[in-house]
Parts: sequence; C-alpha cells; structure tokens
Amino acid sequence: MRTASTAERLMRSRFSAFAVHDAAYLLRSWHPSTRPEEIDFDPRLRWTRLEILGTTDGTPFHTEGTVEFRAHYTVRGEEGSQHENSRFARVDGAWVYVDAME
Repeated sequence: MRTASTAERLMRSRFSAFAVHDAAYLLRSWHPSTRPEEIDFDPRLRWTRLEILGTTDGTPFHTEGTVEFRAHYTVRGEEGSQHENSRFARVDGAWVYVDAME
C-alpha cells in the first residue's frame, strides 16, 4: 500500500475514502490510540467538496502536523459543511489521522 507523503495528502485521501465509504482505508489511516472499532456511514450524506484552509508542519520532514479544512456535503438536497482542524502524526513512517483539535 502506498502511503501519503504529507498530512495534507492524507487528509485529501481520507476525504475521498469518506465519499466512497471505504471504511477499511479510513481505519487503516487512523491512529491506533484514537481509532474506532468501526465506522457507520450515513447513506443520505454525500460528500461533495474539500477545501484546505491551512496546514502546519506535516511535510515529509515532520513527524506531526495539522490540517484545517472545510468539507462540504449534501443531505436530502440540503447543503452543509464541516469545519475541522485535524491533527496528524507518523506511525512507522506513515501519516495517520489522530483527532480533531479543540
């Protein structure tokens, strides 16, 4: 399996995985200390667009980083968005999602 070279690339790939309901990839790319046992997808929700608002560290030369983003979706024809500042870390050389920062 090819791994993301930066935290931002991992964020983009995880957004795509949410869009196609790829639970296996999402769980694999989640930090072991915060990973849920399973992921329940809402079949009515459709992820439509990802905006990267900013990054801190998270390059090939870092071990931690953050990605601030806004993910757009539709539910029953209604548009909405989720804003988050996510924390990422390297585990065994691979970037993984840790959690949402407060």
